[in-house]
Amino acid sequence: MRPIQQRAASLLTASLALSATSAKLADRGRLHNSRKLKQQNQSKDSSSRLPDRPIEGQNYRHNLKQDTKAEARMLAEKKSGVRGAPQSTVTENIIPEVSDFHRHLSSQLTGCCTSYISYSASEMCSLYKQDCSTGDMPSHDSGDQDCSQAGLSFIGISFSVNTALGNPYSYQLCDQFPMENIIDRSYNYVMSMDEDGWLVGGGYKSFDYSGKMPYIDSSHTELLRIGSMDTSKGGTTIAQVYDAMNSISFAPFSIFPEYVKGGGGHHSGDNQNKGVPSGDVTLIVSVVNTYEDSQSYSTYEEFLDDLFDAMDAMGGGPCMDDHDTDPHVSMARGVKFKSSYHAQQYYYKANLEVAVWQAMYPKGVVIGSSGYASFPPNSGSKNKMYVGYGNLYFFFDRANITRAFTPYRDLTETESYYATLYAKGNAEKFYETTTTISFNYNKGSGSKDNKNQQYYEHNPYGWNARMAKHDMTDGWDLPPNCNQEGETFFGIPLSRKSDSKLLSTNSFQDQFDFEYLLDRNFTYITKFGTNHGWLVGETIDNGAGSIVDKDTAHIPIFYTGTTNPNMGGMSLENLIKIGKSINFGTLYIKPAFVFQDSDGSIKLQFEADPNSALGYLYSNLCKMIGISWNYDSPYNDLGFYTSCAMHAAGDRAKYGCGPENANSGGFCPQMTLAYRVKFRSTYHAANYLSRCNNYVDYWRSLYPSGVAVGTTSFCPNGGCLALFLNRYDVFYVFKPDLGGSWVEFMGESLAPTISPAPTFQGGCDNPHNMHLDKCFRKKHIRKASSVAWDSLGTVGQLSVFLLSFMASTLTISIFLARAKRRRRDGESYLGFFVRDIQGRKKKRKKLRKKVGRGLDEDLLSDDDEHYRNVPGRPGRSERSARSKSSKRSKSSSKSMRSRSKSASKRLSKMDDESVEGKSSKSRSRSKSRTRSRSKSVKRDKKDDDDAPSSRRQLV
Repeated sequence: MRPIQQRAASLLTASLALSATSAKLADRGRLHNSRKLKQQNQSKDSSSRLPDRPIEGQNYRHNLKQDTKAEARMLAEKKSGVRGAPQSTVTENIIPEVSDFHRHLSSQLTGCCTSYISYSASEMCSLYKQDCSTGDMPSHDSGDQDCSQAGLSFIGISFSVNTALGNPYSYQLCDQFPMENIIDRSYNYVMSMDEDGWLVGGGYKSFDYSGKMPYIDSSHTELLRIGSMDTSKGGTTIAQVYDAMNSISFAPFSIFPEYVKGGGGHHSGDNQNKGVPSGDVTLIVSVVNTYEDSQSYSTYEEFLDDLFDAMDAMGGGPCMDDHDTDPHVSMARGVKFKSSYHAQQYYYKANLEVAVWQAMYPKGVVIGSSGYASFPPNSGSKNKMYVGYGNLYFFFDRANITRAFTPYRDLTETESYYATLYAKGNAEKFYETTTTISFNYNKGSGSKDNKNQQYYEHNPYGWNARMAKHDMTDGWDLPPNCNQEGETFFGIPLSRKSDSKLLSTNSFQDQFDFEYLLDRNFTYITKFGTNHGWLVGETIDNGAGSIVDKDTAHIPIFYTGTTNPNMGGMSLENLIKIGKSINFGTLYIKPAFVFQDSDGSIKLQFEADPNSALGYLYSNLCKMIGISWNYDSPYNDLGFYTSCAMHAAGDRAKYGCGPENANSGGFCPQMTLAYRVKFRSTYHAANYLSRCNNYVDYWRSLYPSGVAVGTTSFCPNGGCLALFLNRYDVFYVFKPDLGGSWVEFMGESLAPTISPAPTFQGGCDNPHNMHLDKCFRKKHIRKASSVAWDSLGTVGQLSVFLLSFMASTLTISIFLARAKRRRRDGESYLGFFVRDIQGRKKKRKKLRKKVGRGLDEDLLSDDDEHYRNVPGRPGRSERSARSKSSKRSKSSSKSMRSRSKSASKRLSKMDDESVEGKSSKSRSRSKSRTRSRSKSVKRDKKDDDDAPSSRRQLV
């Protein structure tokens, strides 16, 4: 056997061993075309001539086996030159050529990336024109050689607010400054920002149209940067910070708002520093110097001296700053405005709000709130405390307050007035009278601030397909007709569940363990350029003070943009419908190499095979919902389109990155490990990347034709697609081959409910069919009462509720009125209710017996000797009640006398006295008769003339 055949045989054996159970078609169209070719070349093969062969189900699997045998038979005939060769010869003696093996794998099976099986990670890095031997270093160091790790922990003041449009879990720690009034949440001026969005004003919800990270409000100003929390790297422990703060006392500090400014641009490689500039938006504040007891130093200066002394006494590390931080509030980063005019309008509007604050608080104001909060946030009600005013907080990271420190005294009367001015609703007059800005806000530190900015305007037609490879620490350059950015995308989830994370998620794959690619001990790296650390999950006690996030590992495939249709995007509902309509094959991925890109982010590159199922999926997403560009327009049967996708309708996988592609499109599967990483030196960078790529070589040998990721509980067959609301949240999952879809959100999962996939035998009794829509409905059938209740709708349900409520209250009112009139002394309402029910039953029986004896007895009389008389209220109402009662008794007595006289002429004297005595006794004791009974007595009087004749006839 030739060496090349031996190599092909070994590769074939390895591939079959790894993917024998998942050899599914990635592109049914390619199989259909190949079958057409077979029909032309195999006119005598009846099984190949069938035009309508099934492509799913039992019959498909049977025909697939027949196709395999037929292909092996043809290959045997080709090698031996004899038609009709025995099949045993085929399976035992025939080894395909390398070209035949690669053709079969790349065009029919769902594997991928077989063109570079023998290439190592370093060689793949060269083919993709990346540098895997160098990395970014810090532009300057802190000057302290004993500090080997930069950190972000600090002591500061919080301006967090809880708003209706923000994250519902945000703290309300600032009642003085309505921070939501100085942000542009509606995108009237701002075009885009980094993935965190506005850091002030309440945070973001998970389903925000912009797709920003769903963080709580993290607005603050630093007073002292503690830095690293790792003592082995020169840091300070949390316990040392707590002990130092508890050992000192401080008065409430007043904060004065200065102005809002821009500056500190990012300028990532998205547009080669051309077009719309990006920068930060910052609120400048100052701590008011107050003096107590004729001291020469202000209370703030004394606090800083005491704090530094306390930190030194507790053994604070050298990574702590040697001076206080310039007070400011970072509002947003990587901000891109629609034009310089829009920027000017925004800064004027924001600073006009600051001018109102200055008018409200001419000498500053103590920050605080009258509510309650728990620190840290995951402690629930365990550490719930009254917030109060003038607190200082320890921030482990900008989104995680772990401890609050209260001042040693309460607010003075003046301080309390200003601290509660806005919360009490007394700010309206300041908004009415403040119409101009009395300070100069076009100033700053001299680094690209509001001062002397050149005119610019965003040109949407300068957009290109390569912008899909985006730096998430900067804003997007939006395409035409798109008025709002968005971070929603289709991708492959790669995150895993781990007990070492503060926040966790479900495991979406168990094929890759990315912990081997991280440097948690900071052996090679020295700092992160953002508040985010490792994106595959940060530990609670990470020394850098990075935001403690759950694992968010993923491969973005197609950025769909905002989900706000009014701003040019596509609604979330329609995106789900698009995902359900795409018939894609099992998604196989294969790691290529680890590198650091031009933006400083560490990424894991995956092979960009345009002929794989992943390439097929990308091309079809561009065809269906890509933006109209260069005379190419999207089309789909549903009629749903967007103007905010970051991919063109004419883009294809073959235009993406990689040696086989044109490197002009947006197809480039990558996974970001960390943003803006700084290495200690070029030597450390080379060693780190070499270590990572050695492990990538192991993965490449383990999965030579790629792997379809999944777990036994999530996408067990592998290769699923997910719809991400943002980098944080997976929302919807789609199985390949139209195998179903389901909701996967916040660690919860709902079973698939829609699937046009073929059914197995046995109907709904077969567990394999339980994910079908028919079987799901049959198993989870709803009760008729539940369906009827839902059919009423919101208005109908509310009407039924109100009607029931009104009927209940009316019944209770009637019962209370009756009980008030007839309840005995000392009798409970429950006892009266029982007695009243029993009395009514006895009364009905008694009436029936009286009717049987005769009609000469008064049926309207009742025995009230057991009822108590409730006296009326004293005063006018009592007198009127007595007068009415006396009138009723007189009229009643007159009526009885007339009736008794007429009856005495026709009845016996004994019966007459009995009836008259009994009726007069009954009416004398019922002084509180109702008006209806009084009327009935009058009617008896009117009918008195008719009564004798009728009685005479009966007697």
